Amino acid sequence: MKKMLILVLMFSMVASMAFSAGQAEAAATTSKAIKIALIIESTIDDKGWGQAMYDGILEAAAKNPGKIEYSVSEKMKPVDAGSAILQYAGQGYQIIIGHGAQFKNVITEMAREYPKISFAFGTSSDIVGPNVFSYMPESEETGYLNGLIAGMLTKTNTIGLVGPVDGGDAARYNRGFVLGVKAVNAKANVMVAHTGSFADFVKASEVAHTQIKSGADILTGSSQQALGALRAVADYRDKDIWWVGQDLAQIAIPEGYKVLSASSYNYAAVINTMVAKLDAGILGGENIPMNFNNNGFVFQYNPALKSKITPAIEAKVTEALNAFKAARGNAAVVNWKDVKYN
Repeated sequence: MKKMLILVLMFSMVASMAFSAGQAEAAATTSKAIKIALIIESTIDDKGWGQAMYDGILEAAAKNPGKIEYSVSEKMKPVDAGSAILQYAGQGYQIIIGHGAQFKNVITEMAREYPKISFAFGTSSDIVGPNVFSYMPESEETGYLNGLIAGMLTKTNTIGLVGPVDGGDAARYNRGFVLGVKAVNAKANVMVAHTGSFADFVKASEVAHTQIKSGADILTGSSQQALGALRAVADYRDKDIWWVGQDLAQIAIPEGYKVLSASSYNYAAVINTMVAKLDAGILGGENIPMNFNNNGFVFQYNPALKSKITPAIEAKVTEALNAFKAARGNAAVVNWKDVKYN
């Protein structure tokens, strides 16, 4: 009886882990499948950060039938991630991803405990262990493309940028955006403000409304909190006020009627790289960049608003996009760190 109770408890622990944060998904598997666990603080349908990584895993799994098995733990705070990692490790997962720089410490600690498991976190360029990958979107490229559109389309020469914090890939996006604007419109003023949070929709909305009242007719922003700013733009239904986005999912939502263009992170590039490295016996100790050159980004205009993109704007964007695809370190954004604002 006691043995049976222990078995039941063990099964319950495994089942609760699989759905510990609300949902878990699993791809078709084979005995040779690589098992990938994703831990996120948001959800897989957040129209931003979490969804982008989840979609990347789905794409990688679809293009490699039977090669990848995956599970997801949603709404996981870093303080709770350790217990999830322990259970994933016990179930034989070979790659465990803490999607967010906030997971760096717990990933670093757990990687030391499980040296034969490959771990990953991002966005970051830090190398923290021989079995840990980090990944960093070079999002100055996506920011630059949206900046070109904003700089050429603005009628007020006032543009709003609602950022989360001035760090990581958000800082790269912001500065790339400013570079894009200035490359085509030296007279334009980019108002930059930070909410101090990656998920404060209310604050982002307030900042966007303030910028619009100050004359901004094109706005942008990154991370989950940007959805609040986009919703503010959508409040001006009959005004010539527009949004250039950092996630393709924004085009399809109700507020998407204000989204002229968007870029998304294609995390399939990260997943495919890690799987290939694992096959080669490399567990980590490297940073994986994301850029247009390695298909780490995708860019798209909103088909419903394509008429607003003039031939001159499209030619400028296409020129920059082709340069990014051709080689990393394009001259247009190589000095993104030197951009000053505020």
